Amino acid sequence: MPTSRAPLRRPLFRSLWLAAVASNVGTWMQNVGAVWLMTSLTPSPLMVALVQTATSLPVFLLALPAGALADIVDRRRLLIAAQSAMLLAAAALGVLTVAGRVTPWALLGLTFVIGAGSAMNGPAWQAIMPELVPRTELTAAIALNGVAVNVARAVGPALGGLVIAVAGTGPVFLLNAASFVGVIAVLQRWSRVPRASTLPPEHVAGAIRAGLRYARHAPPLRAVLVRGGIFVFCASALWALLPVVARQRLGVGSTGYGVLLGSLGVGAIAGAAILPRLTAELSIDAMIAAGTLAFAAVTCALAVATSVVSLCAALVAGGLAWLAVMASMNVAAQTTAAAWVQARALALYLLVFQGGLAAGSAVWGAVAARSGTPVALAAAAGGLAVGLAAIGRWRLAPGQALDLRPSAHIPEPSVVVEPPAEDGPVLVTIEYVIDPARAEEFSRAMREMSRVRRRDGATRWELFTDPADPGRYLECFLVESWVEHLRQHQRATMADREAWDRTRAFHVGDAPPRASHFVAALGDER
Repeated sequence: MPTSRAPLRRPLFRSLWLAAVASNVGTWMQNVGAVWLMTSLTPSPLMVALVQTATSLPVFLLALPAGALADIVDRRRLLIAAQSAMLLAAAALGVLTVAGRVTPWALLGLTFVIGAGSAMNGPAWQAIMPELVPRTELTAAIALNGVAVNVARAVGPALGGLVIAVAGTGPVFLLNAASFVGVIAVLQRWSRVPRASTLPPEHVAGAIRAGLRYARHAPPLRAVLVRGGIFVFCASALWALLPVVARQRLGVGSTGYGVLLGSLGVGAIAGAAILPRLTAELSIDAMIAAGTLAFAAVTCALAVATSVVSLCAALVAGGLAWLAVMASMNVAAQTTAAAWVQARALALYLLVFQGGLAAGSAVWGAVAARSGTPVALAAAAGGLAVGLAAIGRWRLAPGQALDLRPSAHIPEPSVVVEPPAEDGPVLVTIEYVIDPARAEEFSRAMREMSRVRRRDGATRWELFTDPADPGRYLECFLVESWVEHLRQHQRATMADREAWDRTRAFHVGDAPPRASHFVAALGDER
C-alpha cells in the first residue's frame, strides 16, 4: 500500500511540490498585501471588496477555456506561460508600488491578471498529476497538494503581514513574483512527451462544447459534479461564518482567528498522512460519507462553541474531514474522465467548487443575517447530512472500475474521396438485423450506446425501426464535422468497447452491421 509520502520519493513530483508550496505562500502574501494596499489608496469599501472580486472572477470566466486549452496544447508549455504571466504581473505591481506610482485601478487590473494566470494554471496543473505519479499514488499526491495549500494558508498571511510591517507592500508583491521562478524552472527541466495525433487540434470553442457534452452524457463524472456541488455549497457555511463566530461570540482578534484557521490546516495535514490507509480500507462513497458527517458535526460544534480551545480541537477534525472529502472528489474527477477530456473535466470540477463556495457563502450569510449564525450553521450541517441521500442516485464509481484506456475497436470510415476536415455536419447510420423477440433487450443496450455516442461527439442520436421488417433497426447520429467524427474514433475507450460488443451481439446477419457516412452536401448554401 502506498504511503502518504510515496509521491515525494519521485524527484519531479517532489521538486514541483516544493516549488508549489513556495508559490502558494507567495500567493497568500499577495492577497494580504493587495487588500492592505487598497485600504491605503482609497477609503472606498467597494474598491477594497473589488480586490477579492478581481482575484476570484477570472476562475468563472476562464476555467472552461483553460481546461480546453490544457487538453489541446502542451500542458507543460501552458503552465510555463501561465506562471510567467503571473510573475510579470506581480513584478509590475511590486515595481509600481515601490516607486509610489500604483493607483487603485492599476492594483485591480494587475490583480485580475494574476487571477487570470491562476485560472489558466489550475486545470492543467491538476491534469498533470497522473503523469507525475502512478495511479496507485494519485490519492496521496492530491492529498499532498492539499497540504501545500493549507501550509500556505497558515504561513502566507502571517508572513505577508510581517513583511508589510517591516518593509511595506511593494516587497510583498516582489516576493510573490520571485515565488513563481521555482515552478517555472522545474517545468523547464521537465522533458514531457507530448501526445501524438494525426488529426488537427480542436478549436477552443469546439473543445469547450465537447467537454460540456462529455460531462452531460458521462454519468460517473456527472455524479462527481453533483455530489461535489452539494457538499461544497453546504460546507461553505463553516468557512464563511467562522470569522463571525470568532469575533462576535468568542471575542478573539486577528491572532485568535489565525489560530482557528491554523487548526483547520493542522487537521488537513494530519488527513494527508492517514488518507492512503483510509482509502485502502473504505470505498470512495464510504470515505465521502464519513467525511461529510464529520464535517457536519464540526459545523454544529461551531454553531454552539463558547471555548476557543474546544473549537480548535473540533476544527482539527474538520480539516481532516475536509481534506478527505475534497481529495476523494478530486481523485474521482481525475479517474472518471477519459484522457482526451481530462483537463476539461477538472475545469468543470473547479468551476463547481468555486461556484459552490461563492453561492453557499452568500446564502448562509443571508440566513445568518436574518435568523442568526447558529441557525445558519445548524441548517448547513443538516444540509450536509441530507445531501448524503444523493449517494443512492449519484453513486461514485471507483476509478479502477472504469477502463478508460484508448481502444481502436471502431473501424475507420471507408471513403473514395476524403472529405475536407471541417465539412459537416456528418450523418452516420448503422444498420442492425436482430431477433424481434429480443427487441426490448436490444433497446436497453442501445440506450447505453446512445450515451457513448453523445459523450464522444454526437450532437443528436436516434434509433429507428422498420415497420415492414420488425427485426431491422437503424442507428443514426449527427456529428459537427468530418474531423470531429474521426476524433470520435480516437476517443473510444476499452469501457466503450464493452458497450459496442453488447450491441453487436444482437446482430444476426451474416455480415457485421453496415455503417454508412453522409456529409452535408449543401454546405454554406444552407
